[in-house]
Amino acid sequence: MTKRFLKGGRGGRRFLSIVCCAAGLLLPGASQAALTCPADPVMGTLHLPHLHAAIGTQIQGVIVALGSSSTAGAMASDSAHTYPAVLQVALNKALPSADFAVINRGIGGQDAPEELARLDTDVIAIRPQLVIWQVGANGAMHHADPMVFQAMVEEGVKRLLKAGIDVILMDNQRSPRVLAAADHSALEASLREVAQETGVNLFSRGQLMDAWSDEGDKPSLFIAADGLHHNDLGYLCVSQTLAREIASAVRGPLAVSASR
Repeated sequence: MTKRFLKGGRGGRRFLSIVCCAAGLLLPGASQAALTCPADPVMGTLHLPHLHAAIGTQIQGVIVALGSSSTAGAMASDSAHTYPAVLQVALNKALPSADFAVINRGIGGQDAPEELARLDTDVIAIRPQLVIWQVGANGAMHHADPMVFQAMVEEGVKRLLKAGIDVILMDNQRSPRVLAAADHSALEASLREVAQETGVNLFSRGQLMDAWSDEGDKPSLFIAADGLHHNDLGYLCVSQTLAREIASAVRGPLAVSASR
């Protein structure tokens, strides 16, 4: 994968910064500003026409984060360190003339069946311009049938599109317990197929963490002691990358939809 990196070295100062931030994660209330994330790899352009239109006309950008415990924020030090909370802060910082609200609709232990069942009440009823659907980890660990999983996700995506909502599918983190699940690759492939078939966006945590690993930042740096969820640094770095991608999509000319 071709990569671009932010200016600045990755030598001694970066190593010291990572050591300091890792220590900071052990302290309650550690400042997010003390954490240092890897530079972003090159990622595909997001296509977010409804969010783009809202921001362009000074309407609040409403984003619903739908998912399981990774969205709810399991193993985060507090609610401010969950990915939806960090994403909201990062978006409002990146685009200070806009106003973003990111609503957390993550429930631990759920996957496609339960999330599809609450799509109308927990998501569509809020009338967001964008839904970020994190799905597949629990399915992989509980041996979900990939074909059934794909059909459910595709049904949910089509319902969101029909309601006039942009969609980003988010796949799984590179954690030991997810990687140990025999079905994790099949479910990730299902998400890619849904994105390609429906034209929605795919934000791949797996590819992102693989790119970080290629540059020397191993997945364990971003995973909590339970071997499954992100730690504060993981939530922060994933959220900041996603925020940059979303901000890029809504601040410039509307991108042409394409499979990612």
